[in-house]
Amino acid sequence: MTSDEDLVYNCIAHAAGKTDAWWWPEEHETEGVYWPAGVSREESLDSFVSAFGTLGYLPCTGTELEVAFEKVAIYANAQGKPTHAARQLPSGAWTSKLGEWEDIEHNTLADLEGVDPGYGKVAHVLKRFTGEQKTTE
Repeated sequence: MTSDEDLVYNCIAHAAGKTDAWWWPEEHETEGVYWPAGVSREESLDSFVSAFGTLGYLPCTGTELEVAFEKVAIYANAQGKPTHAARQLPSGAWTSKLGEWEDIEHNTLADLEGVDPGYGKVAHVLKRFTGEQKTTE
């Protein structure tokens, strides 16, 4: 566990590095809920990939740590509906927010696959250039 419970933001916001609003593509704008302008408000992988794209993330294939890049993984259920997102830390571990609960650090993306509340499996991995030198120390 790396933070206390917080109802203001969710796993999608946490993966995006935001803690000031709940990120979800609700059909209509709702107070306290954010979704990037111009991104479809449907609960689809394409919509979530586009939302992270507004922050500079592009699709990639690997989950390994890369110097000068930050990665995000989007989980989906068996029907392909997004359920969760995690962000890679400079150590190579991953960080997630568990719903309304706390933020955690986990060593692999598989650590959260299929667990309660049912995050499913990693469906998409994205990365963005940060220019920062990351180390595994």
